[in-house]
Amino acid sequence: MKMNKAQLAEKLHDMHAKKSMDTTKKHSDEVVDFVFDSITEALKKGDEVSIAGFGVFITKQRKARTARNPRTGATVQVPATTVPRFRAGKGLKEAVK
Repeated sequence: MKMNKAQLAEKLHDMHAKKSMDTTKKHSDEVVDFVFDSITEALKKGDEVSIAGFGVFITKQRKARTARNPRTGATVQVPATTVPRFRAGKGLKEAVK
């Protein structure tokens, strides 16, 4: 089973409803969007986002390289780029064992 962003917001809304907290589904959507947008903005600036017990979001520099097109066999120059990475924390690793 996969969970997407909308399902995550729904789960957040359901959790608030069970605790008799007065929130709307729209508010739950906004909270989830805020969290993901905040992580994205931090990574764009080159910052690290560490969530205790869950993991660390970081960026890595990928060097320029020469690759091969699998269809044609032609070589292609791939430019250097920055890519996001996630390193799972101890708590998350233990939870999914």
